[in-house]
Amino acid sequence: MALKIRMTRGGAKKRPFYRIVVAEGSAPRDGRFLERLGTYNPMLPSEHPERVVLNLDRVKHWLQHGATPSERVTRFLVQADVVPAPGAPKQTKQQLPKAKAQERLKARQAQPTDAG
Repeated sequence: MALKIRMTRGGAKKRPFYRIVVAEGSAPRDGRFLERLGTYNPMLPSEHPERVVLNLDRVKHWLQHGATPSERVTRFLVQADVVPAPGAPKQTKQQLPKAKAQERLKARQAQPTDAG
């Protein structure tokens, strides 16, 4: 049973309100959950104290029992100093030229240039 700490959506159309819950990983987004851990109201200003409300004792309890938070919930937990901030993802080499293009570049740089 893989446990996730994630958000379920509530509220009206274009007026979102989220509950932060512990649920099984296979349960639907707004489906069955084990425990409600807090709320997130994105309609409030970012400095408002009730924008993110967490029961930190229960969050720590579920983290110790193997629950993994979603990306967004991880950001809330980092702000609350519950978990350390994740490192930046490793950059891929997609932006670099392909192998043959790199060989041509090296060959061009190795050729002496005429300064005449």
